[in-house]
Amino acid sequence: MTAIENIRCKTVVRPLRTTFATARGSKTCATSVIVAITCDDGTTGIGEVPTSFVVPQETVETIKRSIRRAGQWLCGRDIGEWASLAATLREAFLDFHMTCSGIEAAMFRAWLASIGSDEITWWGKQSRTITSDITIPFVPDIEILKPWIERAIRNGFDIYKVKVSGDVKQDVKFIRSIRKILSESSSAFTIRLDGNQGFSCDSALRLLDKLDEKIELFEQPLKYDDYEGMKQLCGKVPVPMIADETVFSVEDARRVIEDNLAHGINIKIAKSGITQSREIITLAKKAKLKLMIGCMTETMVGLSTAIYCAMGTGAFNYIDLDSVHFLHHRKHYQDILIDGPAYHLGGQA
Repeated sequence: MTAIENIRCKTVVRPLRTTFATARGSKTCATSVIVAITCDDGTTGIGEVPTSFVVPQETVETIKRSIRRAGQWLCGRDIGEWASLAATLREAFLDFHMTCSGIEAAMFRAWLASIGSDEITWWGKQSRTITSDITIPFVPDIEILKPWIERAIRNGFDIYKVKVSGDVKQDVKFIRSIRKILSESSSAFTIRLDGNQGFSCDSALRLLDKLDEKIELFEQPLKYDDYEGMKQLCGKVPVPMIADETVFSVEDARRVIEDNLAHGINIKIAKSGITQSREIITLAKKAKLKLMIGCMTETMVGLSTAIYCAMGTGAFNYIDLDSVHFLHHRKHYQDILIDGPAYHLGGQA
């Protein structure tokens, strides 16, 4: 048996290249808690717990307190039981999904190190390259936002996920301003919308009706628990509607599938962790739902797990793994090369 010997955590605050703004709020820094696990054979693993508007109860202070409490119980446990240990933690910390996911990722990586394996192999080794979209935050002053968009164009992005507010008139103007910049600078591009729970059924449909632009998808327009509204909108909306904040767990995914609440699910390792994300992928594929993989405002510590998941499973229709581009970063992280919108395994394009 390889036992968990020590659990530590630290706060990491990184400035963002541009203001990250959504219908839920805005921020200029990415704040996370990094959790590190050491086993008695010397192997280690790290995970990340980002903070987010979506889970206001998970502050740096409460995350660290929960990690310390979890650590008292985990120390001495067999790292080979990481999956069942993670399940028990989720039952004990019901409102701390991202904290549990960060601890699970650290245990998962410590276990892989202890058996001499790697993440891409565990997920499935389907691909060595993936390509992401990039987010355009909701900053109505287009002159402030323009350098961010132009930088994305220079870096080779051609899929843009636009954050919108729920104010239809303002959103239409915002999207058209973005489209103008893209049309002047880029030969071909795709626009996705992310409502971040800011809309009603009526306003979501009105926004799509007023847009001349072809929209690839609409992510989480309604409040996460507006199940009746989601069911109604899912039957009327002319583009795929993707559930994000509605799905944190396997049980949430089953509800979406059984009640026809969306056309697809956005899986985030930071929300659902390793084992639950894998099960949600299986459920969604069986139900023939579209799959998106996304991220929080997290560093490569957390984002790399999602990159390995996307590469390893080859399961995703839409890839939204762009958080590192909001940070000042290196071209390489471990065996991942960051090459504009692409990630390449093995450090070579």
